[in-house]
Amino acid sequence: MHRRTLFRLAATSGAAVAAGLAATPAARAHPRPRLTVAADGSGDVATIQAAVDAVPSGNDARFTIEIAPGVYTGQVIVPADKPHLLLRGRGRHAGQVVIADDRANGTPRPDGGTWGTSGSASVTVDGADFAATNLTFANTFDEAAHPEITGRQAVAVLSRADRLTFDDVRFLGNQDTLYLNSPAADVPSRIYLRRCYVEGDVDFIFGRGTAVFDRCRIHSLSRGSATNNGYVTAPSTSVANPYGLLFSRCSFTSDAPPASVYLGRPWHPSQDPAAIGQTVIRDSFLAAHLGPAPWSDFGTWSWRDARFAEYHNRGPGALVTPDRPQLTDAEAVAYLPSAYLAGSDGWSPQC
Repeated sequence: MHRRTLFRLAATSGAAVAAGLAATPAARAHPRPRLTVAADGSGDVATIQAAVDAVPSGNDARFTIEIAPGVYTGQVIVPADKPHLLLRGRGRHAGQVVIADDRANGTPRPDGGTWGTSGSASVTVDGADFAATNLTFANTFDEAAHPEITGRQAVAVLSRADRLTFDDVRFLGNQDTLYLNSPAADVPSRIYLRRCYVEGDVDFIFGRGTAVFDRCRIHSLSRGSATNNGYVTAPSTSVANPYGLLFSRCSFTSDAPPASVYLGRPWHPSQDPAAIGQTVIRDSFLAAHLGPAPWSDFGTWSWRDARFAEYHNRGPGALVTPDRPQLTDAEAVAYLPSAYLAGSDGWSPQC
């Protein structure tokens, strides 16, 4: 999956673009300002970060960044003072616009030390009400090419903000592809993912965020093992938060051997006993790579103490065994997308 297409990106100044927007009456009056990114120089700017930098701080309305087909390399950071951004790919499908970087946890930093898991993220989103559609986020770190790097966590997207939506978006990576986090353990952050594709191998959907995967495809990559090809989820949901990761009407697929992939294991960051992770999978298709005991311990932390459950799943991997807790019909009513996303403000992006 290591996609290495590179573009020479022009060094257009985001500050200059921002100044131009501020100086143009038509731009000030436009209720939905926008910029176009094109790697060949035909747009307003040539890099994603330049477009983000051009958005006015404290922006209080949707700002659309249209992205022409191409591969855009380099880290992208959406700061907390740049809310309401929409990244929209202008290709015919999500694979034609790729935003990528290739660093891992153990990749050396230019100024010393290593990047760490959070620092490895190709894209970091701290701005609330962020949205992305019709594009791909990737971390192309090549594990085989770097045997000297043992910290192989390589994040494609790290989110730490509330009310995020991803529609028809692909997330590509290996270990730790999609890091759904929040500003603090006791602060919920909600994420809605509709018709998305997520691939990886070890803990590739993880964190303490409250996330709904709606009609998504969750694809486990094979690591070449006959018995253990990794873990789909590693939630670290705070015990104070009733909602963690929900997969509704999704498809879990893999080319790995039967019964060689785990649905998840409970992550306790810094051994935090209050991180009682939750993963609920309902009304979904599960292929044969998932076996009769698909939940795993994480070190000394037992999966049985986590909040793992299934409901009305189907497919060769949707077995009902003593090692696969199932919701009752009455319990399942509380585990719907609307309940996960509503919060105190009634947020309802799925409508």
